[in-house]
Amino acid sequence: MKQVLSHKSKRLFQKFVVLLPAVFACCSLASSQTWIPLTTQFPVGTALQLTDGTIMVQQNKTPNWWRLKPDEFGVYANGTWSPMKAMQAGYGPTYYASAVLPDGRVIIEGGEDNLGIEVDTTLGAIYDPFTNSWSPVSSPSGWKKIGDAASVVLADKTFMLANCCDYPAQAALLDPATLTWTVLDSSKGFAGKNDSNNEEGWNLLPNGDVLTIDTYVGVPGEGNTGSESEIYNPTAGQWTSAGSTVVQLWDSRIDCGNTKSTHEMGPAILRPDGTVFATGSNTCPGFAGHTSIYDPVAGTWTPGFDIPGGNDASDAPASILPDGNVLVDTNPGWGISPSTLYEYAFDGSGWINIPQPAGLDPSNTEGGRMLVLPSGNVLLAHVDSFNLWIYEPLGTYQEAWRPTICPGCYPAECYVGKTYTVSGTQFNGLSQGAAYGDDAQSATNFPLVQIRNNKTGHRFFARTHGFSTGVATGTALTSTEFDILPTSEGTEFGDSTLVVIANGIPSKPVGIIVKPQG
Repeated sequence: MKQVLSHKSKRLFQKFVVLLPAVFACCSLASSQTWIPLTTQFPVGTALQLTDGTIMVQQNKTPNWWRLKPDEFGVYANGTWSPMKAMQAGYGPTYYASAVLPDGRVIIEGGEDNLGIEVDTTLGAIYDPFTNSWSPVSSPSGWKKIGDAASVVLADKTFMLANCCDYPAQAALLDPATLTWTVLDSSKGFAGKNDSNNEEGWNLLPNGDVLTIDTYVGVPGEGNTGSESEIYNPTAGQWTSAGSTVVQLWDSRIDCGNTKSTHEMGPAILRPDGTVFATGSNTCPGFAGHTSIYDPVAGTWTPGFDIPGGNDASDAPASILPDGNVLVDTNPGWGISPSTLYEYAFDGSGWINIPQPAGLDPSNTEGGRMLVLPSGNVLLAHVDSFNLWIYEPLGTYQEAWRPTICPGCYPAECYVGKTYTVSGTQFNGLSQGAAYGDDAQSATNFPLVQIRNNKTGHRFFARTHGFSTGVATGTALTSTEFDILPTSEGTEFGDSTLVVIANGIPSKPVGIIVKPQG
């Protein structure tokens, strides 16, 4: 109890010191921020960014996927929908792991349910955009569950998948060539993990390590308090402490008098300054979810402002915005409507009231999914809804945050059907993009190549693959291969400009000439 009172006292002092700017931030409303609704012909699920600029959206609880292609000016709100090839029969998860791999393929793994039936499935599938086909992926050896697992593409291009539920914790690494797994456990490759991976999300850090916040699932003699975080070093295969988050972020329901815990967490987002903004869950009536900010350089956590209105971020999506603010979906307790969306200011001034998407309620955060679009806008989905919303934020990026294309590191002429390489810095952006945690991942820390025809002003994408991985790579040389797509995909010939886009932030344009196949 002394620890809890100490935390509350610290927060009261913090709020007093910054009272005026915090009140102003929470009560301000920027008229330039808008939501654009989209209506689909199917109940939506998770949305993922493909490397040709199109968006793939699952038809929730089914093997079916749909493709959203932007219009000739790169606007998704005016885009066109078309059905994609389906995953193998019998596989249609709702809460699962997913990632875009460095070769351009998309992997889907596990599921807390399958085809609407509650089961921690070990099924998986991988989509190849080059052949427009799906292939089943077997589960890691000995695993009985994958479920709603966390996943991440490591800085060395390896896809790492969590075992959702076992304790001691396990993970597995995918060989993309053979689609086979190497299991990591407490004896080799995944040593020192304090708890299981259950309910936890993974955040890739600029140095290639992975940050998580403990939810205390599976800990022997588990209590209702704890605020530890951990860092995984992929080279050493070892977890070590990242220190206390100071305020408790996982939902033990301690404020309800030690009733049954949900162990739920909120999302965490890496920001342009290298800090991680983490949100918390608290399902006790009248108690808000906490937030805390991790500085990887100092190795310390600093509490942020509590979520407004007594809300929390239990099982919720969040997304980085171009200006470094974080868009967060909140609700008054796990599984309770309505959702209320806010921005958390990058400058530290607190929460910002924003317009709410029309037609969203009744919904709660558990169904929420976010995806950073190449435009810098954010696509919001709520599973089983027939609607999507595109959020147009007010702020913009700083010049230093842009990818850069180095002189002479791109082709002067491009031919349809050919593959080229472009190189420069910060092609992977300064963040993974959007996050949820254990139930969904939609990272966009990979480069997209967009071309603009000088005569028509039309914009179209090449397809990227073989790209560098990581986040916030600084001055290190990064690169991607890209294919010039056929005219049926929107490619136009003539004098043009090319940009590399990472998490909605474009490089400065360079001049190229697009030609028919030679």
